[in-house]
Amino acid sequence: KKSNNFSPEVRERAVRIVQELGGTIAVAAIESIAPKIGCVAHTLHEWVKKAEVDSGQRVGTTTSDAQRIKELERENKELRRANDILKTASAFFAQA
Repeated sequence: KKSNNFSPEVRERAVRIVQELGGTIAVAAIESIAPKIGCVAHTLHEWVKKAEVDSGQRVGTTTSDAQRIKELERENKELRRANDILKTASAFFAQA
């Protein structure tokens, strides 16, 4: 995974410019703006889509929901690991 070279301010500004132009011209705006900030058009398009989801303009999982899901999955994994350890320990002490 590549490192994130773009500050949130750069992302927000680029997305805002594309959204202000809107409509069918948005594709041309993305292709025009992306090289100027040093990214590819696909990256900027993904930023725009994510901003639309976060603002409720597009259906999808918001950034905050995705982060919460990731945290819950991590917690679930840790709990499963702890449960396996406890099962193993229980079986060990049951034999003794």
